[in-house]
Order: sequence, then structure tokens, then C-alpha cells
Amino acid sequence: MPRLPPVPLQALPRIEDRLTFLYLEHCVVHREDGAVTARNAEGTTYIPAATLSVLMLGPGTSISHQAMVLLAECGTTTVWVGERGVRYYAHGRSLAATSRLAEAQAKAATNKNERLQVARRMYLKRFGGEHVGSLTMQQLRGREGARMSRLYRSLAKQFEVRWDGRSYEADDFDAADPINAAISAANASLYGLVHAVVVGLGCSPGLGIVHSGHARSFVYDIADLYKAEVSLPLAFRLVSEEVPDLLREVRRQMRELMHECRLIPVIVRDIQECLGTNIVADATIVSLWDYQQGAVAGGANWSDPWDT
Repeated sequence: MPRLPPVPLQALPRIEDRLTFLYLEHCVVHREDGAVTARNAEGTTYIPAATLSVLMLGPGTSISHQAMVLLAECGTTTVWVGERGVRYYAHGRSLAATSRLAEAQAKAATNKNERLQVARRMYLKRFGGEHVGSLTMQQLRGREGARMSRLYRSLAKQFEVRWDGRSYEADDFDAADPINAAISAANASLYGLVHAVVVGLGCSPGLGIVHSGHARSFVYDIADLYKAEVSLPLAFRLVSEEVPDLLREVRRQMRELMHECRLIPVIVRDIQECLGTNIVADATIVSLWDYQQGAVAGGANWSDPWDT
């Protein structure tokens, strides 16, 4: 098949004008002219690649080389995931046409004052309007610890589940008691979805703000924003219902819950708000770093005329 001409950059929609995420499973993904096609037993669906931000490929999908070429030319991220976006596996290029969000993350992670400000924004989203502007990291961690202790006790009382504290083995959480195993399984599903969104936005999963030193530190930072409303209540409820095959049911219902509450757009918004910036798509000009000005125009000769 002859290679089709690339899509002109000026013809691509801005990211804010694109669709967000599209999830596909059990289909064959191919290309027809300027569209990506998804074919299964029910027929063929045409997807305008240039209007899509992220394509999530779930179980049972296969994708052609030409489809990947088109997605790359359109600046559309392809992420290979588990069912309903749970369990991130791999990804192609980021959808971001600029490094602005990644640079904001790097600045926050490497500048103590900026890091504290971003951490305060993250904690503020959990504390429901409480004043945190003057709190240190130690005070933020203490307040968060107290909040989580109250939450665990409250959920245990609400669902009449015995609670002896959070305890699990990272490499074998199935060996824990039912409630700890259920919490770990629910959180793992949440981490998978957050990881897919993080790489789709061009951020670094390992460059954390609150967490540090792990390849998924930033994933844990963002996932912590949603545990109290998403993974923890579901885990306690399912344990109280004594459902058969508990861990499988936890993962299944987590997929459904994250889909129903449209968690992906919420994650995108929260990452941008925490880092204090948005993705700007029309960044086709490469800038040069300058110590005093921050950035100067690229593609220019900056030599002194008298030196030439």
C-alpha cells in the first residue's frame, strides 16, 4: 500500500477543540484515507483521527501500521490498556504538541517553593475548601493522615466491616485480609487509568510532587485525589456484600464506576489545575532557553552582527 501524504500541521484542530479519549476493544483498527476505522462483527466505524486526543486500545484489538502512521501524524496518543482503561501497558507519542505541561511538572518537582505550592493544590482538592495556604508538607501529611484514618473508620462502621488498619504485601496483596485485598485491587485499577491519562498528556509518571523515588510517583499523587470517593467506598461495600470471587468483582465494578462517573476528563482537569497550566496545541515554534528571559525565539541567528 503506498504511503499517503502526511497531514499538514496547520490543518490539525487545537487540542481544546478535540474529542478527549476514545476507548476501543475487540476490533481491528485500520486506516482509510484521513480516517481511522474500527471494524468488528457489527460493521465498520469511521473515526476522524485529527479530532481525537487519545485512542485507548483495550483487549482484543489489533492495529495496522498505516493506522499508527496516521495517528502519529495527527498528534494523537495511542495507549494500550486493559479493559475499560484499567492497567496501563504501553503508549505511543504524547498528544501534547508542546512541552508546557511537562516543563511545569519538572519545575514543580525540582523547585522547593513551587513543589510546596503544587502539593497544597493537590491537598486542597481533598480537604474540601479548608485553608492550607500556610501549611508545611509535614502539616499537610499529618492532616491527610488524620483524614484517611477517619475515612477508614467511617466506611468500616457504615458497611459493618471489621477494620484493623491498612496492611498488605506489595507483591502479594491476595494474601491480605479481604478488605485490605479489596482496597489494593481497587487502587490498582485506579492507578492503571491515571497512568494512561498521565502519559497521554505528556507528563512523566515518575516525576512526583508528594510521592518521590518511584517510577509511578506522579501516578500515585493524582490517584490519591480520588480514592476517598471511588476506590475505598467500593471496596468496603463489596466486602460487606460477601460477593464471590471478590477481587475479580472489585476490578469489574471499578471499571464500570470509573466509566460511569467520567473520571478521565476529571483527571485531565485536575492535573492541569494542580500544575497551574493547560496544554496549548498551537506550539509549532521551538523556543530557545534563556537564563534571564526564560525563552527566546528559535529559528533565528542570535550572533552579534559584528562577529560575522
